[in-house]
Amino acid sequence: MLEIIKEPWPWYIAGPLIGLTVPALLILGNKSFGISSSLRHICAACVPAGINFFKYDWKKEVWNLFFVLGIFFGGVIASQFLLNPGEIIVNPELKAELAGYGITDYTNLVPVQLMNFESLFTFRGFIMMVIGGFLVGFGTRYAGGCTSGHAIMGLSNLQWPSLVATICFMIGGFIMANLILPVILSL
Repeated sequence: MLEIIKEPWPWYIAGPLIGLTVPALLILGNKSFGISSSLRHICAACVPAGINFFKYDWKKEVWNLFFVLGIFFGGVIASQFLLNPGEIIVNPELKAELAGYGITDYTNLVPVQLMNFESLFTFRGFIMMVIGGFLVGFGTRYAGGCTSGHAIMGLSNLQWPSLVATICFMIGGFIMANLILPVILSL
């Protein structure tokens, strides 16, 4: 049984399981699925400043904090006890392209040559981690939610803003992966 959990699950199993969270949350408590709102709840609980954005009853959303805490601890447990000892499977064409940028280590979920503490102090690492992190956070706030909130919850509720946001996420992802990332990696 443990071997089944360690292997990557196919889309036709993982996708429906993720998709079933939407009706489960709606049926169990009329709650919306999304991760980015948890940061607002944490700030509202921990920063008692006079900022209007944080003046609301965050205790009604404490379930979301437990949900995110479960994701965190699930990740810790998986990284400690459920790691697949084999190398991450990467398309051979992508491997060849990434080797041209000096990325050859696929023993972790993210290539070590890109994401490590030492590379944070390089120009390329700073752009990818700090600037990229800021842009993700800004985009999430500007779009009124993250990809999981819009693409999973919003689309299933037939919300027009979520369709627009998801289309923009996809276009931005294509542009980043095909046009901007090669330039950053060549730095």
